[in-house]
Amino acid sequence: MALAVTSSSAAAAAAAAKSTSFFSRIGSSSDTKVSQIGSLRILEKTHGSNGALNLPQRRYLVRPLNAKSKRNDSIVPLAATIVAPEVTEKEEEDFEQLAKNLENASPLEIMDKALEKFGSDIAIAFSGAEDVALIEYAHLTGRPYRVFSLDTGRLNPETYRLFDAVEKRYGIRIEYMFPDAVEVQGLVRTKGLFSFYEDGHQECCRIRKVRPLRRALKGLRAWITGQRKDQSPGTRSEIPVVQVDPVFEGLDGGAGSLVKWNPVANVNGNDVWNFLRTMDVPVNSLHSQGYVSIGCEPCTRPVLPGQHEREGRWWWEDAKAKECGLHKGNLKQEDGAQTNGNGNDAQANGSAAVADIFNTQNVVSLSRAGIENLAKLEDRKEPWLVVLYAPWCRFCQAMEESYVDLAENLAGSGVKVGKFRADGDEKEYAKSELGLGSFPTILFFPKHSSRPIKYPSEKRDVDSLLAFVNALR
Repeated sequence: MALAVTSSSAAAAAAAAKSTSFFSRIGSSSDTKVSQIGSLRILEKTHGSNGALNLPQRRYLVRPLNAKSKRNDSIVPLAATIVAPEVTEKEEEDFEQLAKNLENASPLEIMDKALEKFGSDIAIAFSGAEDVALIEYAHLTGRPYRVFSLDTGRLNPETYRLFDAVEKRYGIRIEYMFPDAVEVQGLVRTKGLFSFYEDGHQECCRIRKVRPLRRALKGLRAWITGQRKDQSPGTRSEIPVVQVDPVFEGLDGGAGSLVKWNPVANVNGNDVWNFLRTMDVPVNSLHSQGYVSIGCEPCTRPVLPGQHEREGRWWWEDAKAKECGLHKGNLKQEDGAQTNGNGNDAQANGSAAVADIFNTQNVVSLSRAGIENLAKLEDRKEPWLVVLYAPWCRFCQAMEESYVDLAENLAGSGVKVGKFRADGDEKEYAKSELGLGSFPTILFFPKHSSRPIKYPSEKRDVDSLLAFVNALR
């Protein structure tokens, strides 16, 4: 039997014609397709290729780094009328075990595994230094990949030129994240352009780096960093090749929602550079000028021969706090006390028993009262050289021999050599009254001046210290 469906009124026909006209207009759009299943028309939005993705053929849906919540409150009341589909609960990945399995894997294998698992929900954090190795590894996998970078507004010109060279070399668009203009404006207007030299880098880094990074990671489920164990023995010596990020949150929100990959964690810095030279990739021209670890221009300087690469970053602060906040999960608890933003731990507060240093008859140990009296004197009979130190500080320990030798050289010369333990309960006094910035701080108290003069160099050999004393005695 044949069934015929006819319209019972002209109004129905007009409505149908109007509907057809509506969808015809939509179908004429250059980027919209209309398909029909039975009497239901479905709009399908086509997506062009994203320059930030290395996608030669297949189309991928890419969420922006600073993705907003997917919830639309306007449709929530309709939820009661919709039958929810069955959801299969996803089995949680044991990333600790995965890290063990990949412990001896090559950076290329680790990168390939990361891109395979997370697709367009993962991105490489590129700082403009040797992180270019990560981009090369990602390129070699043949998989699509994303790259983002934090433009603090205070990078070196050489870093910006490297960004451009990398984009052209790999045919990508780096996804730049910028600090909030109002927050930067407030900081600079209130405290000046270089407040971090006076009160530490944490506040500036929080505004220019950490908060933009937080926004970026909220649009991802995983990120890839260039951290290596040999970069900072104090904070990075135990980083795994993959871990649940201990600090930041990802797209789904909450603890455990973001995975952090460190493909070169187990690679020596020299091997990274051998790889870069072999592959002939563009690198920051600052490296040839003695810069190793490169950050913002005001907070980065070349390192001297024999210095560790991280000593060129925030050199005016405690050596134990060489993290800007991007990897603050690396700062560990020691002796049951939480490390704080200034790098002070249980030892810094004087609660740990550590053998004293600079123990020689030629070095006078000054008490709090002694250093206060010395600082108050306006007409000293003889000049003093005093080191503000903490016996647990490895930099103080490293200069012990040269300082003791200096004291022997100055014995009988009319210059007194002293030491003042400035950690623990004495640290606040030393910071506010003596200008303590980091350990060790060396002060020269002239004969006819009440104001001490701070030794400005990180060269702590006998000849350098002696030249400083002879210029002022």
